[in-house]
Parts: sequence; C-alpha cells; structure tokens
Amino acid sequence: MQKSFANNPWSWIPSLYFVQAIPYVVVMSLSVIIYKDFGISNTDIAFYTSWLYLPWVIKPLWSPFIDMFRTKRWWTVSMQFVVGAALASVALTTHLPAFFQISLAILWLMAFSSATHDIAADGLYMLALPQDKQAAFVGVRSTFYRLANIAGQGLLVYLAGQITERTGDVGYAWSVVLYILAGMFLALCVYHLTVLPRPASDQPVVQTDNYFKEFFTTFVLFFKRKDILLVLGFILTFRLGESQLIKLVVPFLKDPVAKGGLGLSTSDVGWVYGTVGVLFLTLGGLLGGYLISKIGLKRALWLMVFAVHTPDLAFVYLATALPQDLLTISVCIALEQFGYGFGFAALLMYMIMVADGAHKTAHYAICTGLMAAGMMLPGFYSGQIQEWLGYPHFFMYVCLMTLPAFLMAALVKIDPEFGKAPAK
Repeated sequence: MQKSFANNPWSWIPSLYFVQAIPYVVVMSLSVIIYKDFGISNTDIAFYTSWLYLPWVIKPLWSPFIDMFRTKRWWTVSMQFVVGAALASVALTTHLPAFFQISLAILWLMAFSSATHDIAADGLYMLALPQDKQAAFVGVRSTFYRLANIAGQGLLVYLAGQITERTGDVGYAWSVVLYILAGMFLALCVYHLTVLPRPASDQPVVQTDNYFKEFFTTFVLFFKRKDILLVLGFILTFRLGESQLIKLVVPFLKDPVAKGGLGLSTSDVGWVYGTVGVLFLTLGGLLGGYLISKIGLKRALWLMVFAVHTPDLAFVYLATALPQDLLTISVCIALEQFGYGFGFAALLMYMIMVADGAHKTAHYAICTGLMAAGMMLPGFYSGQIQEWLGYPHFFMYVCLMTLPAFLMAALVKIDPEFGKAPAK
C-alpha cells in the first residue's frame, strides 16, 4: 500500500513543486518586500535582487554533473535539506547591523542550492512520468508552485505586516516568517525522503569514461539543434515584459500616492497580490495545463501568448487612475495574474518538448537557465527605468517589451500532437 501511494503522482508532484517554489519566492519576491520594509531604495532592490537570479541563469553549467553523478532523487532530497537550513540562517540575521549584506550572501548560497534542486526535481518529473502524463500534470505542478506563492507572498506577508503593526519591530516580524518557512520546508524534505518515486531510469547518465567529454557533449548536442535560434528567441523573449514588471509591482503597490504608487500597507499587499493575485494565477495555471492536454501545445499557443501579455495593461490603468479601493485593485491584479498563469503553461511544455532525449535533465536545465537569463538581465535596470519614467510610463514600456514574444510565437515549430493526451 505504501509503495502504491508513492507511485501515485498525486502523492509527490504537488508537494515537490510546492517545495521547489519556496526558495524562489523568498529570493525573488519575498526579499523585495523585506528590503522595502527595511527602507532599501527601489534602485538597490531591483539591482541586487536581480543578481540573486544568477544561479538559475547559470545552472546549465553544472546540470550535466547532476546527470552524471548520483540519482535525481538523491540530489532532490539533499538540496531540500540545505535550503531549509539556509532559510533558518536568514532568519538569524534580521537584527544584525549588516543585515542587507549578510542576508544577500545567504540568499545567494540558497539560490545555488535551489537551482540545483530544480535541475534534479525536473529531471525526476520527466523520468517518472510518460509524456502524456507530463502534459496532464503540467498544470498541477504549476498550480502548486503558485500555491507556494500564496504561502510566501500572501499569508506570510500578511502575517509579517500584522506582527510589525503590533510590535513595531520589522526585524522580529520577518524572522518569525522565515522560521515558519524553514520549518515547513524541512518537514516536506522528510516527507519526500519517503514518497518520491524511484524510477529505474533514474541512474547516472554516463556514456563514456571521460567525464569532461560527456560534460561538453551535453551542451554540444543541445546547441547543434537545427532550430536553435528559434528556441533561444522564444525562451528568452517569452517573459521579457514580466522580467521588468515583477521587480516593481510590490514597490508600486507600497509606494505612497505622492510618489505615484497605490500606498498599500504590507498586509494589504499580502492580501491583494500574494493571495487574491496568486489564487487567480493558480486557476489560470490549472486551466492552461488542461487545455494543452486536450488540444495540444501548437493549437493552444497563440491564445496563451495573448493571455500572458495583454493583461499587463491593467497596471497601466492602476498607475494612471490610482484607485484607492481594494476591490478595484484586486480585480486588476486578478485579471493580470490569471492571464499569466494560463499562458505560462505554454512555456513549460515548450521547454519539455525541446529537452526530450537522452540528456533530458541537463537539456531542460539549459532551457530553464535561458528562461532565467531572460528574467535576470532585463531586471537589472528596471528600477532605474521606473525612476526615470515614473510608474505610468514604465508600465506602458513593459507592454511594449511583450511584442517580441508575439513574433517568436509565430515562428517556432511545434508538433501538432505534442502535449495532447492520446485518444481513449
């Protein structure tokens, strides 16, 4: 019975992708809110937290070693333990004089561990499931990834806001939140030690005795693809607008009206963006995965690209009208997040398609590294661009940055049957 439970994808896919999201949410989103609460400038927040994205960008450099040594299951559980310990370490720094610098260093190390975990977990997902189930569960993994956003950006941000209001101690509030995250993460690590599958194919992939030759062969095989320019273009541009938007959403929501923001409290941000927004993001992700499994990626692609990008116009409205009621703000955030959740499933399935083959773990890591580069590089100076343009013109600029994704969607080649569940 225990073996049957472990072999059921529902017993491990939801929790695995919930865990995978936690360190990413902390590094890329929660850190922005924390540093904003500590009075760090928008320019410094955008610049330094963009550097934290680097491990996800360069993870292809060590992804072949994950393929070559030990099992994906071993790497997955080991990195979960390391990340849990790192979360507890960040919690210890909140009252230190050099909190900003020390916390950045720990988050940097945590990001490397998390990126390694992503390589192994995604590889295990592809090894443990046949292609039709990979398509069917892509919405599930995306959904639970987003639910971690609710925990990380919504409920816990709201908790931090409430503790701060009652105690007046920002450092104490965020240390409590980070300890909660660390405990939750380590508990799930123990759970996965029991339930993660052990597919027979989860073995070191070494075809020669020359490890360095095997390492470089992995990269050569990927970049020798005939359609490599289209692959690079699609992955790098799909999130070009979002890469700049995501860095400034929380500062926009929290900045006072006099500075062009909406003037929300930390608790309001936790509710509007981290709870309502992520809830609709989750619903969109479920629907996106379901649609691909029914009609295939090729037929769903254009609808999904439009769904991802056109709702960015909601931020143009918010920055122009500056509504002060939470209902209007929540509706706009929900619309934008639903569209993004629905359309992002297309990018996930496209990368699975590109990575298919003997080196699928390493090749998928290359794809996600490219995706991370498309997020990291434009984000470096998004804070400066916003301060130059102001919020209304910045969000208009973000909308223009989505146009390359439409062009690449018209050019990429996709098998009409890819991702579609077989007829019964």
